[in-house]
This record gives sequence, structure tokens and C-alpha cells, in this order.
Amino acid sequence: MEKVTGIGGVFLRAKDKPALEKWYRDVLGIHVTEYGAVFHWPSTEGEEWPGSTTWSVFADDSEYFEPTNTPRMMINYRVKDLTAMLKQILEAGGRVDELVEDLGDVGMFGWARDPEGNRFELWQPGPGY
Repeated sequence: MEKVTGIGGVFLRAKDKPALEKWYRDVLGIHVTEYGAVFHWPSTEGEEWPGSTTWSVFADDSEYFEPTNTPRMMINYRVKDLTAMLKQILEAGGRVDELVEDLGDVGMFGWARDPEGNRFELWQPGPGY
């Protein structure tokens, strides 16, 4: 049986691509290049190559999402300090949900929106994650 081994890519539409990339770079610290950002993950037992996740912003009129005009989606970002990240987003004028969920050993979750209204989830992993 085939299985998912990670997030292969995260693709967002943007009305103002450079501004949204700048927001993610300045507020969340994502190192954005001409082609987006790549997060590298260590290899897991039995896998020959380590994995990676590509993160990229596309212009709102990009044909990459065709044949449908795909709506926005929520992405989960792993963070070291949820409270500090939520504060950083608020200080940058971002919108943060009041609800923060603490699921004990699993970790803590919070939610926010980028300047174009894309909702995302932040996860501070618990021990062992």
C-alpha cells in the first residue's frame, strides 16, 4: 500500500504575489526565493532520501490550479513557541483567532489569517513530536 510520507507542497493563490510573499517572509520568517521556499526533512527509517516540502505563492490568475478555480486552503505550520508567534502576527497587524487549543501531549494549536484572508493553523508540538 502506498502512503503519504509528508507534505510535498503548499501552493497559495495571491492577488498581490510580491506583497504576500513579503508578509510571509517578514512575519512568519519563511525564506522566500524566486521559486518559493523549500523545507527539508530528515529521512525516516527505510527511506533512501530525506523529504522536503515546497511552499510557493502563485498569482491569482495562474493556470497552475486549473481545471478548477481552486479555493483557498488551510495549512498547518509547525512552530517552536505558539504564544510568541501569535503575538508576532498581531503586532504585524495580522488577524489571530482567540481560541488556542491545548491538547496536552499532542501540543498546542492556534489559528490566524494572512493579509489576503487565507486561514492557517499553527502547531506547537508536544513532547515526542
